Parts: sequence; C-alpha cells; structure tokens
Amino acid sequence: MFNNKVLFVDDEINVLNAYKLVLRKKFEVRTATSGKEGLALMKREGPFALIISDYKMPEMDGVEFLAAAKKIAPETFRIILTGQSDLETAVEAINKGNVFRFLTKPCPAGSFISTITEAISQYNLVVNERKSLEEQLNKYASKVIRDFLQAVSSLLVNRDPYTAIHQERVAELAVAIAGKLGLTDMQTDAIEMASCVHDIGKMFVPAEILSKPGKISDIEYALIKTHSQVGYDILKSIESPFPIAQIVLQHHERLDGSGYPAGLAWKDILLEAKIIAVADVVEAMSSHRPYRPSLGLEVALQEITKNKNILYDPGVVDACISVINDDQFNFRK
Repeated sequence: MFNNKVLFVDDEINVLNAYKLVLRKKFEVRTATSGKEGLALMKREGPFALIISDYKMPEMDGVEFLAAAKKIAPETFRIILTGQSDLETAVEAINKGNVFRFLTKPCPAGSFISTITEAISQYNLVVNERKSLEEQLNKYASKVIRDFLQAVSSLLVNRDPYTAIHQERVAELAVAIAGKLGLTDMQTDAIEMASCVHDIGKMFVPAEILSKPGKISDIEYALIKTHSQVGYDILKSIESPFPIAQIVLQHHERLDGSGYPAGLAWKDILLEAKIIAVADVVEAMSSHRPYRPSLGLEVALQEITKNKNILYDPGVVDACISVINDDQFNFRK
C-alpha cells in the first residue's frame, strides 16, 4: 500500500494555504499551525509518509518539533524549511538524524515537489521492505513453531488416538470461526497452533482414565482437569510471537468464572482461548468417545446457544453457528 500523506507545519496560515494548494494535486495533505498541534495530528491521523516543518515557530521550533515527531514515528521522513541564516541549525539537525533534508526559503515549486516526491518514494520503499522482511521472518518462525508443535502433538497419537484426532478437528473448527470473525493472520495462526496441542497435558493423565468406558470418579476428574496447567508448563518455555501456552492454559476457562484452572472471567480470558473453548465443546459433544456415543451436532449447538453469554463468548458462539449452518462446515476426519 502506497502512503502519500504529508503533514505540513507552519505558524503562518497564508504560507500553509499556499503550499497546500501546490501539494494537494499529488499528495494527501494535512496542516498544523504549531508543533504541538502537529504532534497531536500525528497521533490521531498517522502514519504520515512525510512531515514538513518551518523552522522559526513560537513555543517549539521546527528542529524541536521534528525531534519529537521522530520519537512518535521514526520511519516518517522529515524536512525542515529554513532561511539562509538558519542553515547551520538545519545541518546540525540532519547530522543528529532528526531531519531527512532541509529546504531554504523561498523554495521553487519544481524543486519543492521533486524533493517531496523523492522523500515519499524512499519512505514507501523502506516501509515495504521492512514489512516484507517481517512477513518472511514470521512465516519462518511460524513454520518452525508449527513443526515443533506437530511433533509434540504426534506423541499423543499412539497413547490416546481419540485426543489426537480431537485436537486436529478442534483446530479445523476454531480456524473457521476465526475466519468468520475476521481475525488477523497472526491470531488465526496462534489459534490453529494452540488448538493442535490444547490437550497435550493429557499425556500425564493415566491412559486408563482417558479411555475409561464408564463414569469417572471425582478424583479421576480432578486429574483430568490438571491437563490445562500441565500443557502450559510444557509449552511456556517455547519462544514464540504467539501466546500459545496462555491460550492452552485458558481453554477451559468460562465467562462466569466457573472454569479452570484459574476461574477467569470475561475480559481476562484471551479471545483465542474463548474460540477454542467453543470449538472444543462442539467437537467433543458431536463425536464418539470411549465413555459415550456421539450426542450429535444439534445437541452441541444447543449447548453453546443455551450457555451463550454465560459460559461462552456470544460473538464466538454466533460465529460458530454461522460457520456450521451457513457455511455447511464439515470435519475432514
């Protein structure tokens, strides 16, 4: 995306209007009559590709303003307009890295436009290269983390195939819900990766409890409930841009505070964990388990609908129902 937004700061209204008239044919221009007003505009309407400032202004001169602007938006290019008597100050500002270039008054329109065009082109080149590098690094990091988590998840396959398949199916539905909610790629990646290992803590629950055909005892249920914390303990040391361990820790928390392990409620629960919670319940209830036959998808949807706004996030529930009913979602396995 090409950014051609220019912020022009000068305490003389006539000067601002004259330059704005020249610039607005090619650029999106905002103006301010003081450094303070310019900084407020940056915070409210940024990012700007370029800031142009007069040097001599009351309260805060151009050099001071551009130094403050650099702290808010270091990538934005900065130009200062000076008189001949202020050249030494302008050069010093360039040497300190606070100003990209200076222009002396009066500045011919052709030279003025070409300098601004060059600055904006360089800004977009730098920003796009940085974004491209970040995307490549994130993709590489995601792949490394994903491969590792897949290896961890595969440890469950032989020991507890029901849980291993359950995790994959929860990931499918959770990603579909994230898409319906319009979440970012990074959030969706975090949800997918956390879903694929959300029950990894069950590796430390005795297999005979997980596959027990009848009703489990209170002690056995207490052991099963430890899996969220155990999963967190397994995953917390993985360096990742995604809060995978926290999501796994919270996927059994409920809006009313009745969940575990910490009894969190509403805003204290990560959105990613709220999504996995709903996908987890729907998949579990609609699938066969050693201790009971499938209850069916309709019963699962009735459960999340009945407890919407009580146990489960209302937006997530609505998105899940839309994915299944409107988009005709089906598990691959």
